[in-house]
Amino acid sequence: MPVGVKICGITDATGFDTAAQAGARWIGFVFFERSPRNIAPRAAAALSARMTGGPERIGLFVKPDDIAIERVLDTVPLDGLQVYAPQQRAMEIRQRFGLPVWRAVGIESRADLPVHAAPDRLVIESRPPAGSTRPGGNARQFDWSLTQGWKSPVPWMLAGGLTPENVGRAIALSGAEAVDVSSGVESAPGVKSAALIRAFIAAASGVPTPQG
Repeated sequence: MPVGVKICGITDATGFDTAAQAGARWIGFVFFERSPRNIAPRAAAALSARMTGGPERIGLFVKPDDIAIERVLDTVPLDGLQVYAPQQRAMEIRQRFGLPVWRAVGIESRADLPVHAAPDRLVIESRPPAGSTRPGGNARQFDWSLTQGWKSPVPWMLAGGLTPENVGRAIALSGAEAVDVSSGVESAPGVKSAALIRAFIAAASGVPTPQG
């Protein structure tokens, strides 16, 4: 099965259309005001409406309460929720909204890898640096070999510091069946590059990037 690709932090039509046309399995919308990739629910709904079907739409939330999620879902149909929240809270969100829930987990060592039951998918990335105002990998890599041989309790994807140049090596070292990229396919913070999106998806799929 081909490696699944999620292009996260989509904010404009170029990013959305390119990700969909290039074969992304998931498109991510970030609903977190501190992020340069934050998008208003109405804007996300307008982008999603550009295509019927296509990639699944995943909403990213940071320590959300139910009201925050409800406000988004009232405007944007989503196929899943990616959350930065403790395990118990992630399970509560799953039960409350009836949508697949992905839990993001930052790691530094193999001991940090989850081994018990989780929501529907795990997103494994580097822990944020000290003093960071945003969760997630913040474009930082961890030792990809840490996940070799790990028996994840649910499907998982690799994130953090991935680019078109290193994603092939990351997949080979980590054994990831899916990858998640945001800043690695941008020309500026929050601005997706069509060329980099295409190159990333091609590299993750093991297809040589076209020249010219």
